[in-house]
Parts: sequence; structure tokens; C-alpha cells
Amino acid sequence: MTEKVSTCNLLQQTETFLAGMFYWSWIDILVCLKSCFPIFAHADSSGLVQKLISALLVKIAQNSDANFITSSSSSSSSPETASGYRFSSSSKSTPDLIKSSPSSKAWWFEDLAVLPPNIIEKVIQSLGAYGPDNNSLILTRFLLHYLKSAAQRKAINQLYSKCEYGGLADTAIHGVVTVGKEAFSCRELLWVLRIVSGFGLNKDYKVGLEKLIGGMLDQATLDDLLVSGHDRAVYDVNLVLRLIRAFVNSDELSIHKMKKVGRLIDKYLGEISPDQNLKISKFLGVAESLPDFARDRFDGVYRAVDIYIQSHVSLSIEERSRLCGCLNYEKLSLAVCKELAKNPRIPPRIAVQALISQQSRVPKELDYCNNLSTSSTTQMVLYNDAENFLEENEDMRQNLTRMQWRVVELEKVRREMKGHMSKLVRHNVLTIPSHNRTLPRLC
Repeated sequence: MTEKVSTCNLLQQTETFLAGMFYWSWIDILVCLKSCFPIFAHADSSGLVQKLISALLVKIAQNSDANFITSSSSSSSSPETASGYRFSSSSKSTPDLIKSSPSSKAWWFEDLAVLPPNIIEKVIQSLGAYGPDNNSLILTRFLLHYLKSAAQRKAINQLYSKCEYGGLADTAIHGVVTVGKEAFSCRELLWVLRIVSGFGLNKDYKVGLEKLIGGMLDQATLDDLLVSGHDRAVYDVNLVLRLIRAFVNSDELSIHKMKKVGRLIDKYLGEISPDQNLKISKFLGVAESLPDFARDRFDGVYRAVDIYIQSHVSLSIEERSRLCGCLNYEKLSLAVCKELAKNPRIPPRIAVQALISQQSRVPKELDYCNNLSTSSTTQMVLYNDAENFLEENEDMRQNLTRMQWRVVELEKVRREMKGHMSKLVRHNVLTIPSHNRTLPRLC
């Protein structure tokens, strides 16, 4: 086939034909590139793949913004080729991240999505933006679109192995972390994490992405956190725990953000509580992942604990007590504390502790009353006696209800005494008459 045998032989004709590929239509270049996959090693070693990629990039550059590689915008219109083929610009049902718009999706995204991963890898390498060299938003968005399309087609199981997409996933995540908060919302980043988790993503890149998401956790919603779990679990609780740790350790932390995340995590606890495969340690890990000041009230945590206990009927008293250990009883509202005391699923000692903690919220004005020390001593004795007694006989729960009403009565008496003392001060009376009403006995 060489010229030594005959002039204008097949080899010469082939080279002449390939030399004119820059004048080929867009569709012809794509078809030729795709056909190289079965013989990729030979096509690559002969330089054919690289020539086709160069022709492909020329076509993109001619019909896009001049700086399409480094710019975040490109032409959203699909140009016509000589053959009359109009490039795809369809926008199927996708997250906001890749909806067809001048700032997010270029006209060539959909067409290149049909190429095999080794060809796309060559394309990115030709642009000098592979792996840690990627700082291009437009290429990052393309790679995310490409990986999403591959996952939808289930190409990983049918044609290509997961590891063949690993380098592309790493390149995409490096680009995401580089541009960070400037280009992606928390919801978009969580969507990215779901997509790339199905590929062979490098651990360091995954940690970097989760750290970025964690720093923006105050922007997340409950639906964002309900990621499907593994090992028979309904939800991926381990992921949420890692995101919370990243949030707590982030630099841009404020009380407002902390309380916003606190409300979000309380909703999340209520959602995951019925999961039969959710271990107590995982539930407590989420409940105790935030400091106490992140919650004004622990009512939501109590609701989640109660749902968990109802859903896991075989829990022992020790396990139920362990679950209640994540509660700050002093931050329970009086209504929820009353509900807890009446709840037959809550161990009696926990109900006593919750009620006693409610009494500790009585203002310090009562320190002026001699009866307060007697009341405090009575409360402490009551606590010790009740704890020991209720361990032996759980049927004595009715005593807790009477105590609860005593606490309410104590609050009423405190208010009356405070008003009476204010009147005495106004009339320059320095002592409290001995016949004044005394505090009620708690038992």
C-alpha cells in the first residue's frame, strides 16, 4: 500500500483523506471518533485519535466564545454544519446545575456525551485541564453532565468499568472545589456528590467536596440530606455526620447559622427515626453532633427519640435511657416535659430527672425565702428516693404525674410571693411576716 509499490496507493489516499478532516462536518467527526473505540489502541498509536480530537476542538472553538475553555459562558445556540446537521441543545429534566442556559450548558455537551470515557479523557488532556490542572468552570460542568448521562444509561455496567470514569470524576470534582461557592449552591453540590459517588472517585477529592458542602450546610433543606443509604439502611447517616463535622469545624461559623442547622438536624432526626436498621449509636451521633447552644429547645430531639422508641419496640430500659441521654432536660418546654412524664415508653428515672430539671429553672428571687433551702433539700431527697424506688417498681409512674402538677403549683406560688415581696419593698417592709404562705410540699 506504499508509494514504493505504486503511486497514489491506499496509504497515500488515506493520509490525504485524513488531512482534510478539518473540513468535515461536526457529525462526521463524532461518528469517526466513536468508531475508534473498538480499535482504540491502534487508532491512538497511529495519531488518528489526536487528529480527530483536534478537529473536534476547532469546530467547538469556531462556533463558541473564543475563551470557551476558561470562560463560564458559551453560545447556547446550535450552529448549522455544511451537511445541514443541527447540534443538540435539548434540555431534559435535570437539576438546575446543568439546565440549558448560556451560563451552564454549551451546545456541544449533549453530542460529546455519547463518546466513550477514554476519548473524553483524551479531549480533556488535550486542553491541558486534566486532574489537578482543571480550573475551568465550563469543562467542569461538561464533565458533570457527561457523568450524569453515563449513570442514566447505566453504561458502567454494560460497556465500561467504573474505574474508566475515575479520572474524569476526579477532574470534575477538582474543578468544583476550585470554583467552590462562587458557582454552586449547597443543593447543587449535594447533587454532584450523588453523581460522582457511583464512580471511582479519589478519597482526597471526596473529602474536599464534603468539606465544601459542610461549610454551606446552613443552606441545605431536609430533602437535600435524605440521601439513600447503604447496608440495608434507608438513609446515608454517615454522610450527614461527616457534613455536620465539616460544618462545625468551618471557619465562617455564626450563632445564626448554627441554630439554622440545629433546626434542620432536628427535622432530619425525626425523618430517620423509624428506620429499623438505624443503630442507637448512629442516632445519638447525629443528635449529639451539635453543641447545646445550637438549639433553643430540645423539643424536636425528644420527638425524634419518642418516634425511635415507638418504632423499635424491643428496646430495653437501658437502651431507652441511653437514647434519652442526648436530651438537655433544662431546654425542654414545660408542655413537652409534662408529656415526657406521662409517656409510658420513657424510663421512670428519666421522667424524674426531667421534672427536677424543670424546677431548677425557678428564678433566683426565691433565694430570699428561707423556705427555698428546705424545698431544695426536699427535691434532692425526692430525686434520690424516687430514682432508687422507681428502679424497683415501674408501676409507681403515677407519682410522677402528681409531682408534675406540684411543679406547676410551685410556679404559681412563686409568682404570688414575688408580687407580695414587691409590695413590701415599696412600703419599706424589710421582713416577711411569718404567717405568709409557705411553699407546697412536693410529696
